[in-house]
Amino acid sequence: MAQNHPRLTPARPDLAAAHLAGLVPAERYVAGARAHVIDGVAPVRREPRPDAALDTEALFGEAVTVYDEDAEGWAWVQLERDGYVGYLPSSALLKGERPAPTHRVSALRSFVFPGPSIKEPPLAWISLGSEVAIRREIEERGRRFGVTANGGCIVMQHLATIGSVEPDPVAVAERFLGAPYLWGGKSSLGLDCSGLVQTALRACGHRVPRDTDMQEAEVGIEVGTDPAAWRRGDLLFWPGHVAFVRDGGTILHANAFQMMVGIEATDAALARIEASGTPLRSVRRVG
Repeated sequence: MAQNHPRLTPARPDLAAAHLAGLVPAERYVAGARAHVIDGVAPVRREPRPDAALDTEALFGEAVTVYDEDAEGWAWVQLERDGYVGYLPSSALLKGERPAPTHRVSALRSFVFPGPSIKEPPLAWISLGSEVAIRREIEERGRRFGVTANGGCIVMQHLATIGSVEPDPVAVAERFLGAPYLWGGKSSLGLDCSGLVQTALRACGHRVPRDTDMQEAEVGIEVGTDPAAWRRGDLLFWPGHVAFVRDGGTILHANAFQMMVGIEATDAALARIEASGTPLRSVRRVG
């Protein structure tokens, strides 16, 4: 990834990461402190206020480096997963190294229960792609639960082991069908086009950038804009937008036209988007 990209560089005029000393100007440099996300999903905003633009989201279990915190309850952080920098509520974080994750959420969404019972009110919900540390497994009334590091319980059928990968990113993306479009979103409650692509590809073992411009520049190889050469899983890029090729006649994407993750006829979608002034720019294939 382009680590000198402004969205990936923890540097402000008054403060920067210690490893950037001598590379970028700042009044002071700090090493930062390790933390991890304890909310189901946490907003990462452009400025330290609740009405600031949502640039991305951090999922439960995600590791971050905290470089600064203010009196209003905002932490300036860099996400370990994709390097994104922004402001996250301090209340969504737990300081210190996270327990080594053993599993990832493979279902669209799951719950953390206080005990091994699906009838107990859940403590939290967690989205596909979240990482958890399962200390042991128990069985209760024929259902297996994973017990987390802090004692919560998650049904094991919603989890896959860390290191296991999905074979088809489009099939992963299809689990989000009908999820509402949310600029900057990356969870099952709402997500945008690049958030869907990043999440689906990560489930298949591909670490990719967060935003469409970086994805277009760094992911896969160019295969050309002739539809005859496309295959399932190829990525179609327009300025500011990305979609999966689903099959010979359809694409799948989180889009503001349908205002959700939806399937569209390829020809109709290409014509509609081009008519808006943004013709297809490139097509890339993930290896």
